[in-house]
Amino acid sequence: MAEKGTGTDAVEVPVLIVGGGGCGLAASVFCSDHGVGHLLVERHAGTSAIPKAHYHNQRTMEILRQHGLYEAVAEQAAPVESFAKVRWLTSLAGDRPLDGRMIHEMDGFGGGVLRERYAAAGPVLPARLPQSRLEPILRRHAERRNPGRVLFGRELAGLTDEGGRVVATVRDTATGATTEVTARYVIAADGGRTLGPALGVEMRGRPALRRITTVYFAADLSPWWREGAHMTHFLNPYDPGLFSNLFEMGPTWGKRCEEWVMHFHLPPDEAAGPDEDAIVSRIREVLGLPDLDPELLGVTSWTVQGLLADGYRRGRVLFAGDAAHRQPPTVGLGLNSGVQDAHNLAWKLAAVLSGRAPDGLLDSYEAERRPVGAHNIDWALSAAAHNQAILGAIGLGATTPPERRERMFAAYFDPSPLGAAERARAAEMFATARGGYQAHDLEIGFAYEDGAVGPDGVPPPAREPLRDVYRPTTRPGHRLPHAWLDHGGRRLSTHDLAGPGCGFALLTGPAGSPWCEAAAQVAEKFSIPISTARIGDGAEYADVDGRWAAVRQMSDEGAVLVRPDNHVAWRCTDGSEDPSGVLADALSRVLHHDHAPR
Repeated sequence: MAEKGTGTDAVEVPVLIVGGGGCGLAASVFCSDHGVGHLLVERHAGTSAIPKAHYHNQRTMEILRQHGLYEAVAEQAAPVESFAKVRWLTSLAGDRPLDGRMIHEMDGFGGGVLRERYAAAGPVLPARLPQSRLEPILRRHAERRNPGRVLFGRELAGLTDEGGRVVATVRDTATGATTEVTARYVIAADGGRTLGPALGVEMRGRPALRRITTVYFAADLSPWWREGAHMTHFLNPYDPGLFSNLFEMGPTWGKRCEEWVMHFHLPPDEAAGPDEDAIVSRIREVLGLPDLDPELLGVTSWTVQGLLADGYRRGRVLFAGDAAHRQPPTVGLGLNSGVQDAHNLAWKLAAVLSGRAPDGLLDSYEAERRPVGAHNIDWALSAAAHNQAILGAIGLGATTPPERRERMFAAYFDPSPLGAAERARAAEMFATARGGYQAHDLEIGFAYEDGAVGPDGVPPPAREPLRDVYRPTTRPGHRLPHAWLDHGGRRLSTHDLAGPGCGFALLTGPAGSPWCEAAAQVAEKFSIPISTARIGDGAEYADVDGRWAAVRQMSDEGAVLVRPDNHVAWRCTDGSEDPSGVLADALSRVLHHDHAPR
């Protein structure tokens, strides 16, 4: 894209992506893999210097694996065994009677006792990597797959939707030179800063729950650090204002971790922004380390919100990530949801832009992702409130009167039978926090009830109220259950059968040859790739441990149609007298051919 002085040049692309954070960069990679030509513009000169999001749940890691990003991320990320615990401590150290005490710990985020369940549910496990280290990986891959069209230091200066196309003005922030960009569609991954307000998209919900200060610092905590924690909550027995959370940020994980993030609530008199000395003092007080000499790497204050866009689409502009939903960090759903938005959208843009589907298919993006976004916001708000309620119920929260606070903590740690009873009661209450720290079903069990799916009339499976138990199902709209297969000596996941390289996939039982033959005819009719796989005894794909047979929910003659994003599009639990006609009708509905303008 040439730029000359302060004049205006022009470029035409199928898709313009506005925003080069985690969501926008992921969208770029996914679009490239699906053959969608695009231009990405980001107003900042580089990727984020602040760690921000750092937990990448199982669904996100599966998506990164599908797009060849898993190894690069896993190489730097903390493996699940290194963040198996959620802990509540009084402090790391100190010489007072209640300093350095463990209040409670529980397994979370796929670690500890949860690991076996998570490992059975997917081909990869969750990982931890701060956004400041994830984004450079995404940017490197985005630039490699779309050379010369991932542009940082470019801001959106104006946009007009002309019905059949969008015309944008993009400005070079260093030179002021402008470029006119014409695109068929725009992905707004700008955090809601520009396009949403310009197009009248309203973010509705709870805009200002509380103010948080995040401190990014370097320090050697190895003499005091308890390894294996995803997060550590500090509840100070003497000063409730020191309530804080601490997270490892690598690049070395565990006892030798070099960098950290601490979240804390600012007192009202410091809300304008504490000075460096005040921040260092607070870190020392929280940790109980008065002689610690931390190096401040970054400080930011932000508002906890629970907001959902009133629409995910305005004409030819589609909103993703923080431009569509903003939730508290509880449960770690923010960036994960944004990556999953982009994953849902990329294959649909590819189908529409190639002429294989009408524009109406893109309406399914909002129909599918907005209910998930709404539920994620509600869940994060509920989990955050519940975590505070637990502390209040056991008398260790910030609402405990100062004159009782130290006494309540002392009673909790009392070695007598009464103290043991206090801790046992508290443990029962802490266990209910699994809705925030063990929410496996929330992470991978969500389903699309309306959109690019063909319902089969079967009601959704029952879900555990706290979303801590995932139950695999091939019901349309759900994520395809993972199972390990053997194909000619090569180990594959069922997830490997669909994706940008192979399009849709039709998975059948060992007697599903008629469906496979039908898939070839239907693929030709719609000019859309459909790979096929017969799975089971005597079939070309072996069900290595019997898991597929346990979760497929169909007979040997049945079939499951899987979308490129690994969600089930349609299924038939048995054979058919007209497999080609039935499958063609199903794919037509999934691709919204019945919604095409006449």
